[in-house]
Amino acid sequence: MSRENHMGSKNNTLSRRDSLTSSSAAFTAAAFIGKMEGQKMEQTSGWDKSLSGKVAVVTGAARGIGRSVAVAFARSGAHVVGIDICTTVDPRSGVEPATPDDLEATGELVKGAGATWKSIILDQRELPKLRNAAADVEKEFGHIDILFANAGIQAFRPLLEMEDADWHIQIDVNLTGTANTVRAFGPAMLRRGSGRIIMTTSTQGRHGTFNGAAYSASKWGIIGLMKSAALELGRHGITVNCLVPGLIDTALTRHEERYEQALQLAGRTPSGDVKADEAAARKVLQVRSPLGVPWIDPAEMAPMVVFLASDAARMVSGATFDVTGGDSANNV
Repeated sequence: MSRENHMGSKNNTLSRRDSLTSSSAAFTAAAFIGKMEGQKMEQTSGWDKSLSGKVAVVTGAARGIGRSVAVAFARSGAHVVGIDICTTVDPRSGVEPATPDDLEATGELVKGAGATWKSIILDQRELPKLRNAAADVEKEFGHIDILFANAGIQAFRPLLEMEDADWHIQIDVNLTGTANTVRAFGPAMLRRGSGRIIMTTSTQGRHGTFNGAAYSASKWGIIGLMKSAALELGRHGITVNCLVPGLIDTALTRHEERYEQALQLAGRTPSGDVKADEAAARKVLQVRSPLGVPWIDPAEMAPMVVFLASDAARMVSGATFDVTGGDSANNV
């Protein structure tokens, strides 16, 4: 979950998240302002139930962006199915893995929002298990309307020092796993004649990443996958788009390996002390960010995803939507 931010206390962070989750999902530019860290978003009358009666599947739901979006879907009236592997995926990564308890904590938040919840633990690299899960969800709920294909991993290795496993695990989980998820849950949308698919790529899928070739390649690939799927599925009433997050305040970014990367890019030498490197990386990232935000709260992603999942976005497909704290200004 999110940690204390750079412009306020933990209570301020939670306060901002509360204001986010009370924003309208089908938003307009005028109503959707004041997003910079340390500011509260303008509050409207609350989530507008734009997804009432829909069935939404979220991968990587145990925490971070997946959890925030699952709760936002619930507050918008959807039933939510949360999928996560809930174990170590890459033992060489510095990321602390999600747990079954994390997934169930997401479920409690979803149910607390008044929605039906179903949790599934599986590895999205295993297509047969995904297809079995999709069949179970369709049988239990009657239909599948929304897929937020969000799960992914990240690790850093210099390209010329990379072992085969270092390359394949990120490509297999992030790119192939996302494709598997679409292949498993998409047919239910075809049968219904409508659907919304949103894939999570990354701002690092729009530019190179220092010591992160496998990750950038996998996330660039997701954009190509999205655009191809949009061309194929549009005639069936299914829209397909990508969320492009910036540097989000999740377990994927809050560990020594990521702090070291930020410091090395700034020409500084990491100390090896996690707290010292975190503080130093915070300053570097804050200066680098156009909006002065080192790490973006995952709740900032939810309104965009809810919009893309709603009928308000029925004419939106094949596109990428950046929520990066201004980092997108560096992309061509």
